[in-house]
Amino acid sequence: METGIVAVEKIGGRSTVTRCFSKYPLKFIIPRKVGSSTTDAVWIYSLTYGGGIVSGDSISCGFTIGDDCTAVLTTQASTKGIQSCWIKMLRTSLGVGKNWEQCPIGCHSRSSDIGRHATGEKWDFALYKSSNHVFLDDQPLFLDTVLLERGSISSVAERMKDYQVIAMLVLLGPRLKHVQNRVQEDVKRMMSEKLRAPSAGVKRHRSSDHRLMKPSFLASCSPFGPKGIGVVVRIAAMTTESVYSFLRHQLAGMETLLGVSPYS
Repeated sequence: METGIVAVEKIGGRSTVTRCFSKYPLKFIIPRKVGSSTTDAVWIYSLTYGGGIVSGDSISCGFTIGDDCTAVLTTQASTKGIQSCWIKMLRTSLGVGKNWEQCPIGCHSRSSDIGRHATGEKWDFALYKSSNHVFLDDQPLFLDTVLLERGSISSVAERMKDYQVIAMLVLLGPRLKHVQNRVQEDVKRMMSEKLRAPSAGVKRHRSSDHRLMKPSFLASCSPFGPKGIGVVVRIAAMTTESVYSFLRHQLAGMETLLGVSPYS
């Protein structure tokens, strides 16, 4: 059974929450005003009791966004996964003219939020599973699941190496086309610079001291859906700050749509 349900419809010419349900361990807060009053956007804050998710918790949410509506689903801070195992499921139903943007999560010791790596608590958990499904006019458009699980041979931390953060950004909707184009161009340029092989005129050294340095920030970008109407960006980084800096820069153009700039 779903632990959270939200429906947004056009009422009196404005995006309005017409249904809101949540139960433990989830709670929704919907402020009356975020940003300019002239902006037509509903902001939905998801919270967890005690600021985290304990082992065994499972969160499954369903969101239905009506025609020509704009909704923002966000959190007040990063979600902490306390103990060893938790599962998240997000299902979003969209129709014509809807816009969707989704963002990252992190994981400390006995948890799935990487937070306190300075004390050695890095990817120290048994299981993290996150599913994000987007439906357009009741037809599956984007189905994604991320599974990080401790193996019998190696731990999650050993497989993640130096990377402290993973993130996924989904951009979908006609009013986000300019953001999609910018992200695709920037990711292509960034990765070509970071992963560029030494020129043929440069002598290669076999010594480990001269090996190519591992990039601290990796990103890939792919279109999805009919005629590439959506874009998904996947990120792996060594610091949380670098991910938020990337998101602030890439999503700055959404301020006019949402009322405030994401991650500002």
